[in-house]
Amino acid sequence: MNDDDNGAAMVEFIVLAVTLAVPLCYLVISVFDVQRTAFGASAATREAARVFVRASSTAEGEQRAAAAVAVTLADHGITFEPGALTISCSDTPCLTPGATVVFTYRTTVDLPFVPQLGSADLTSVPITASHTQTVDEYTAIRP
Repeated sequence: MNDDDNGAAMVEFIVLAVTLAVPLCYLVISVFDVQRTAFGASAATREAARVFVRASSTAEGEQRAAAAVAVTLADHGITFEPGALTISCSDTPCLTPGATVVFTYRTTVDLPFVPQLGSADLTSVPITASHTQTVDEYTAIRP
């Protein structure tokens, strides 16, 4: 062994560890951020549908659903964008017994530490969650 090689393995290890650890940490942060948003969106649509079908009117159901979505998303550290939630009903009025109500939440997750590159949106991941709930058959029709 040559005296000129003393400490070379330590330097090589540090360079290699940093080269591999930084991208791995970035990948883990990005995946967890996308997964957190997906779980939050799924839970939010489920809770919105549950409170909507138990409301006494469609207007009250929409207000309760928006509140449920806001609270559920806040629990996951996500801010609620009011235009991101859509409601579609199989019957009119929405709260007709036996009708199905579908709640869909669409959002995007911006990748951390990535600047916007031109007009192509390659720096975000689209997230869509939906939940279908059936209005109870044994309730009165509520407008």
